[in-house]
Amino acid sequence: MSEQSGTNVGGVSIPDSKLASDLTQLIRDTESELLFHHSTRVYLFGALTGQRKGLKFDPELLYAGAMFHDIGLTEGYRRSRNRFEVDGADAAREFLKGYGIPESSVDLVWDAIALHTTPGIPEHKKPEVALVTAGVEMDVLGLAYDQFTDEQREAVVAAYPRGGDFKNEIIRAFYDGMKHRPESTFGTVNDDVLAHFDPGFKRTDFCSVILQSSWRA
Repeated sequence: MSEQSGTNVGGVSIPDSKLASDLTQLIRDTESELLFHHSTRVYLFGALTGQRKGLKFDPELLYAGAMFHDIGLTEGYRRSRNRFEVDGADAAREFLKGYGIPESSVDLVWDAIALHTTPGIPEHKKPEVALVTAGVEMDVLGLAYDQFTDEQREAVVAAYPRGGDFKNEIIRAFYDGMKHRPESTFGTVNDDVLAHFDPGFKRTDFCSVILQSSWRA
């Protein structure tokens, strides 16, 4: 499939700078087609959300956040004990530093990736942070589905298809990327994924941690 960089998809242009082109190739070479297409749709739906809400955002930073947000699920991180979001955020940081991106912008992308599975926080942060999560929520959960036009949704999916069973395939991709580090899912939506596949998975209970701590009272 020819990449769509620099062209208009559903009313959004994918960045075509040297940084964005190199980033696209890196993610294309690292992620499965499922995750690559998902990540690109996250950018597109995030950017469309920003347009609809009249937000001012840097498309290149939003693109970096969207494209790196799931790289922590890939084969290269199968020994990591970090939250996969942190692995992705760290990978984005290293990549962006190599292009001389200001530290404040790097931190913005780091937050966008690290917070994308923590509902209730990203929408109160900078637009790039909020919009990565908005794109994820639209593509995975269907949140705000009806706030996009039929034409927008169809254009995005035509350019970057969901495939025949995206819902089950993306949950499986989440599981494959986290099953070796179950402790990293505490406090996020990710423990739902492990519980979905593994009937023996035991969630860490926040209240039990408090009650069983070394404090006497």
